[in-house]
Amino acid sequence: MRVVIAEDLFLLRDGLAHLLREHGFDVVAAVDNGPALLHALRTDAPDVAVVDIRLPPSFTDEGLQAALAARRNRPGLPILLLSQYVEQLYARELLADQAGAVGYLLKDRVSDADRFVDAVRQVASGGTVLDPHVISRLLVRNTARGSVDALTERERGVLTLMAEGRSNSAISQRLSISESAVTKHTASIFTKLDLPLSGDDNRRVLAVLAYLNR
Repeated sequence: MRVVIAEDLFLLRDGLAHLLREHGFDVVAAVDNGPALLHALRTDAPDVAVVDIRLPPSFTDEGLQAALAARRNRPGLPILLLSQYVEQLYARELLADQAGAVGYLLKDRVSDADRFVDAVRQVASGGTVLDPHVISRLLVRNTARGSVDALTERERGVLTLMAEGRSNSAISQRLSISESAVTKHTASIFTKLDLPLSGDDNRRVLAVLAYLNR
């Protein structure tokens, strides 16, 4: 699996490249700035990119903007963003095209090697992975908005785990409830957030996006 890494800190960039190579990934480029990232995404045909949001030259959102530009040219290009902080705008922009294959992790979570590698694989396969801390912060910020108030505490718990990319089976194990109960809670979440019936798994992503946009 071909991977592009964009991280301005040499030690972290080198560490991520070493870790991914150890787990069988082919790191085709490891860059430290926005323009180099965009070039790599367009020319090296990666299966997934691991991208720091804040890159030189301005250290604002070069990584995010390069990723979004690359996805406009190649819809659905899998992107896993790394950030030092929780930024609601970044999560919303990343999810806005509704194509899936996206992730958002805080850098301090990268220390869990197995979890990080699993996140890269999940995003590469078309899944959505949002850091639990990111989701908890975003949910807290939005608890007084719109139809969010209609969600029960249990439904918020289910939605949080959905946003982490967990399946209904994994959610049922985490919350110690039956899988059929998870299905009912999920259907209720979709109804309360006014998401139409669909066979598309991305409706789970849309539920999180609708929640964040309230």
